[in-house]
Amino acid sequence: MVTTFKIAVLGAQGVGKSAIVRQFIYNEFSEVCVPTKARRVYLPAVVMNGHVHDLQILDFPPITSFPVNTLQEWADTCCRGLRSAHAYILVYDICCFDSFEYIKTLRQQILETRVIGTTETPIIIVGNKRDLQKGRVIPRWNVSNLVKKTWKCGYIECSAKYNWHILLLFSELLKSVGCARCKHVHTAIRFQGALRRNRCTIM
Repeated sequence: MVTTFKIAVLGAQGVGKSAIVRQFIYNEFSEVCVPTKARRVYLPAVVMNGHVHDLQILDFPPITSFPVNTLQEWADTCCRGLRSAHAYILVYDICCFDSFEYIKTLRQQILETRVIGTTETPIIIVGNKRDLQKGRVIPRWNVSNLVKKTWKCGYIECSAKYNWHILLLFSELLKSVGCARCKHVHTAIRFQGALRRNRCTIM
């Protein structure tokens, strides 16, 4: 049986969220930054540990605020499908403090406006541009400690440019959204297995 997971990717302009998605799906990276102006939908199928999972990845342009209800969500074409996501990837640039403040606000809005009574929706915070480590504005330990201990969210740093930890990010995501077959396999093992044994591939 094929399971479909709907994933929303959000972040401020220029943080590289679209680059992360394209690196994951197409294994490509462009040095030219093209701002996301409309919602983009990607429909890859992932094979992990011998099981197929359909992903619906929604790459959203920067939004002023998370829609508080379904009416507001569908009134703005850029926000359609945002409230019904199974998981959220909130991306910030480790070299830009404002981009972290942006996803900090978004996370709080998601928690406050999601439908009351629904199961907890996984949120993963992603610090992109790890290759520009020297320009980091917030110490990694400070962010990791805040996100994991206070926010109770997953935290991963990656480099879309060098395809570093991109596969790990989506492996963790599948585990977070309830992929029972993935929960019993250690993240590092699944990541290594994906690279060395083709256990996680894009169809």
